Amino acid sequence: MKNTDKEHKIYLAKKEGWVSLILNILLFILKLWAGIVSASLALIADAWHTLSDSLTSIVLLLGMKLSSKPADNDHPFGHGRAETLASLIIGILLAVVGFSFLSDSISKLRNHEPAAYGTFAIVATILSVLLKEGLAQYAFMIHRRTGISAVKADAWHHRSDAISSVIILVGILLGSQYWWMDGVLGMAVSFALFYVAYDIIRDTATAFFGETPDDELLEQLHQISLKTINRDVSLHHVHIHRYGDHTELTCHIKLPPEISLSQAHHIATVFEKDILEETGIIATIHMEPIETSP
Repeated sequence: MKNTDKEHKIYLAKKEGWVSLILNILLFILKLWAGIVSASLALIADAWHTLSDSLTSIVLLLGMKLSSKPADNDHPFGHGRAETLASLIIGILLAVVGFSFLSDSISKLRNHEPAAYGTFAIVATILSVLLKEGLAQYAFMIHRRTGISAVKADAWHHRSDAISSVIILVGILLGSQYWWMDGVLGMAVSFALFYVAYDIIRDTATAFFGETPDDELLEQLHQISLKTINRDVSLHHVHIHRYGDHTELTCHIKLPPEISLSQAHHIATVFEKDILEETGIIATIHMEPIETSP
């Protein structure tokens, strides 16, 4: 990837982070005020959920700043995994916030504490749904253009906040009839947070620990090998290592034992070059002799 392309993607990610940060802080103030006025734990929890979005935006901005640093002697593959680390932190923050909401909701149900929703709470919640879904759509668009995982995690954080606000809105409409509605909705918000947190942490953990390629990439590698080497080289031990937008691949191939070392090296070098040109992945290939029967 050209440096200008990478810089533009990081610029877009940072822009999304700043837009999210500013709007989330404003929404937090509005929803917290509405929650205090209506004595709604669910609405107050939803406000803190929104503030946690601000924290994740800060994490995103810091991650993008670090990931944009060039490779050095200590980090030969660059700092791209700072992006993955940012996603992991976002997932953990979501889980912590979800646990806090779950605990508070259970406590409210035990104490039989109702909420007193009013017009202000309804207006604040509707505004939250519209703005948060708008932010989610914006972040998903930036992710499609950049492929940056931390932006996708931020988008899901916005989406989860929009969903929780929809749940709160339903509770506002029904809260006057059922005293327990606010506590139950607070629990529903926490479970939504747990689900999103699990999804984010699972994906980022896979990137950290290494992964096997999907079937589509394996087939693409197979076709490249047939074109480059004109034979089936029994491609195996294929592993992917992602460092943000920089991806490394290691694999083994089998070659005839009678060819010279220089010939085998040339074949592997051309194969690596073709993989880079067609997939953008930097490959390191280990060569093995084809086993022959005695």
